[in-house]
Amino acid sequence: MKNNSEKWLQKILEPAKIKINGTNPWDIRIINPKLYNRVKINGSLGLGEAYMEGWWECDKLDEFFYRILSSDIYSRVGLSLPILFGFIKAKLFNLQAVKRAFEVGEKHYDIGNDLFEPMLGKTMAYSCGYWRNSKTLDKAQEAKLDLICKKLDLKKGQTVLDIGCGWGSFAYHAAKNYGVKVVGITVSKEQVKLGQKICKGLPVELRLQNYESLNEKFDHIVSVGMFEHVGEKNYKNFFKIVKKCLKEDGLFLLHTIGSLTTGNNADPWMNKYIFPNGMLPSLKHITSNTEGLFVIEDVHNFGADYDKTLMQWHKNFNKSWPKIKDKYQGDFYRMWNYYLLSCAGAFRSRDAQLWQIVLSPHGVPRGYKSIR
Repeated sequence: MKNNSEKWLQKILEPAKIKINGTNPWDIRIINPKLYNRVKINGSLGLGEAYMEGWWECDKLDEFFYRILSSDIYSRVGLSLPILFGFIKAKLFNLQAVKRAFEVGEKHYDIGNDLFEPMLGKTMAYSCGYWRNSKTLDKAQEAKLDLICKKLDLKKGQTVLDIGCGWGSFAYHAAKNYGVKVVGITVSKEQVKLGQKICKGLPVELRLQNYESLNEKFDHIVSVGMFEHVGEKNYKNFFKIVKKCLKEDGLFLLHTIGSLTTGNNADPWMNKYIFPNGMLPSLKHITSNTEGLFVIEDVHNFGADYDKTLMQWHKNFNKSWPKIKDKYQGDFYRMWNYYLLSCAGAFRSRDAQLWQIVLSPHGVPRGYKSIR
């Protein structure tokens, strides 16, 4: 006989056409029946932790999450305790304050270049690729990097600041192909170490530095996949610092994952295990905090491309796992697969967005020409 929690979960899953112990690859197979209560009480945090511990299985997690997130699950589930606590914490505290800035570097980006190098491919770009005319991950990432350079209209000899430079993928591409000088900053020691090797011989300087200590002028500024770590309480200050560091006729390109809703958009499981103190901005967050500082010249959404990017990362990760598994023990393998595939499902469902936004301090004379 089914208990109330099992009936509750089954009812939640029905609109997504997901069956408990069904035969479709996106159906959920229950290994430990304690899962029902755990999910009812702890929501997405309980679901993710239970998967890490082997309480349930699914042949295609990406499809499971695609169907769940396409079925308006938020309106049926309501608030779980972790979401409620996370909301209260975000309101009471500045979870992305300076003293916490380097935490995500230590807990995520520094966990091992031996993990990221085979997963990300030759560009080492840890953000959404641009697949419009590309058939491989490397080509899609090169297309994305070149798209950014063209949107900024880079000219030889110009200076560019890259806020959240990662392993230097943009800095390398821009310096090598457009002859610009790039300063990149990151909160990850391992990214600086490897990035300096990758960019050796090019006019590129990579620093271990948080954006709040910036005080220099640049022709253009770019930030790719970093704004998700800034936080609502710091958005206005972030844009003020960018404007302070940008020349009057320069352009700023912001590349960020985004949310369709405005609020404390941080998944409890993702926040605990993958990106501590993260938060997804909405367009309202961005537009309201750039008022009086910037003209928004262009908004480009290619979030559907993140699905392809994540599925390729997942393929690469699993291919490389036998060589690196001795370093990453315990539930890391299940955790990392859950992370990549749940995110792929989120972008496939269009629940998550990816925006490239071009901003100028005073408006481009005679208008900005959008590039796709």
